[in-house]
Amino acid sequence: MQRYAVDLDDAMRRIVDMVPSSTPGLDVMIRYPLGWVDQDNRPYSGTTGKRIRPLFLLLCTEAAGGRWQDALYAAAAVELLHNFSLLHDDIQDNSPIRHGRPTVWKIWGQPNAINAGDLLFALAYSALHKLSELSIPPDVVLQVWGIFNHTNLELTRGQHLDMRFEQQTVVSVDEYISMITGKSAALLAACAQIGALIATNNTQLAERYADFARNLGIAFQIRDDILGIWGEEAVTGKSAATDILSKKKSLPVLYGLMRSTRLAEIYQCESLSEADVQEAVQELDRLDAQQYTLQLETDYYNRAIAALDLADPQGQAAGWLREFAALLFGRSY
Repeated sequence: MQRYAVDLDDAMRRIVDMVPSSTPGLDVMIRYPLGWVDQDNRPYSGTTGKRIRPLFLLLCTEAAGGRWQDALYAAAAVELLHNFSLLHDDIQDNSPIRHGRPTVWKIWGQPNAINAGDLLFALAYSALHKLSELSIPPDVVLQVWGIFNHTNLELTRGQHLDMRFEQQTVVSVDEYISMITGKSAALLAACAQIGALIATNNTQLAERYADFARNLGIAFQIRDDILGIWGEEAVTGKSAATDILSKKKSLPVLYGLMRSTRLAEIYQCESLSEADVQEAVQELDRLDAQQYTLQLETDYYNRAIAALDLADPQGQAAGWLREFAALLFGRSY
């Protein structure tokens, strides 16, 4: 997938260059979360986001038999939209750090960060508009716009549920899956669907790609939930059981809360000590919460592969797509 990265970066920079240079500081707030500069507008070469979603879109385009170059602006739109959601998400979650750096709101304040996020949202649509300048049929461009718009609705629905669940005493597994479908899986599904649609102009085939990616996205988030409790600190880069320390209602925790009054008592504490965290993990282990979560992850991964088989990707990119799915499924970070 990295072979697409340079062209993707060039396409994104062309879109971001639309921000007027006569507006001091605004361009820095946009380029900073994209990993291009530091807060003083100096070139940055540290760790940033992996661009998984837009690169995945390009890979699906090629696997469906299309020219991945035709989908570059769609991929740029997806990545800009993703970063818009992260800027706002960091404010809503009061998160001071992302990718090992202070978040935009932490440096420039919440009002500026909200405004920068809004600009990324506008730039995403500016990138999408560029599709009309290519040799893509107008009806395909219109369908891509529809998918993109629906995805925005899903992102905000998922984020609303995520924030609501923080105050909701009881959350069912079905409600949780609905939330992560909107917040995490919808954008990945849109990437696959848009890529396949640009490649083939085949709505039914594109929907199979979307089904593949949606289930893969759910499995991806479930894996995050597993690593947030049982992941190795040296590999994940964050403290073990960090999700419990923050009292996050992840899937293993929801499973445990439905079966353990002691775990519910721990989660009702104002703040958790290290001993509380250890006891909570022990309680989850007693209930086999990890095994339950692993099984659910496997179920969604198998659904993803079944949908991919129906999509029948072709060529070398098909093998890469399957390897990518397996990598996400088996990751330890």
